[in-house]
Amino acid sequence: RSHTVTTTTTSSSFTANLSGSSSTLAYDREFLRTLPGLLMVTEIVLGLLVWTLIAGTEYFLYPAFGWVMFVAVFYWVLTLFFLIIYMTMTYTRIPQVPWTTVGLCFNGSAFILYLIAAIVDASSVTKELDSHNYNSWAASSFFAFVVTSCYAGNTYFSFISWRSRTLQ
Repeated sequence: RSHTVTTTTTSSSFTANLSGSSSTLAYDREFLRTLPGLLMVTEIVLGLLVWTLIAGTEYFLYPAFGWVMFVAVFYWVLTLFFLIIYMTMTYTRIPQVPWTTVGLCFNGSAFILYLIAAIVDASSVTKELDSHNYNSWAASSFFAFVVTSCYAGNTYFSFISWRSRTLQ
C-alpha cells in the first residue's frame, strides 16, 4: 500500500516584494507640492511647536497639560512616520494594507483628539494658574487649534481619497 504526498510552497507577495530586485527606495518629490503634503509638513512643524511650548514649562503639575502633551507628541511622531511613508512611497511596496482607510482613520482620530486637546489647552490657560507660563500655554493653545484645522483638512482629503477607492 503506497500513498503520494504533495507539498506545495507559496511565497507571499509581501516577502516577494521585499526580496525583489527593486531594493532602492523611491522618493516622491511631488508629494510636498500637494495640499495634503503641505498640510502634513505644517502639522509636523506646528505640532512640534505645540509640545515644545508646553514642555518648556511646569506642565506636569497640571494634568490637563499632560493630556495635551500626550496628544501632541503622539500625533507628531505618527505624522512624521506617515510623511516618511509617503515620501519614500513605501505604501506601494505593501499593497496588502488599505492605505486609504488607514489614512482616513489616522487623520480623523488626529482631528478629534487634537480638537479635544486644543479645547482642554485653551480652557486651562489662566493667569491665576502660573503667570510665568501663561504666554507659552496661550501660544500652545493657539497653535493647537491651527494644527487641528490642518488635520481637519487632511481628514477631508483622506475621505475623498477613501471614497473614490470604495466606489471603484
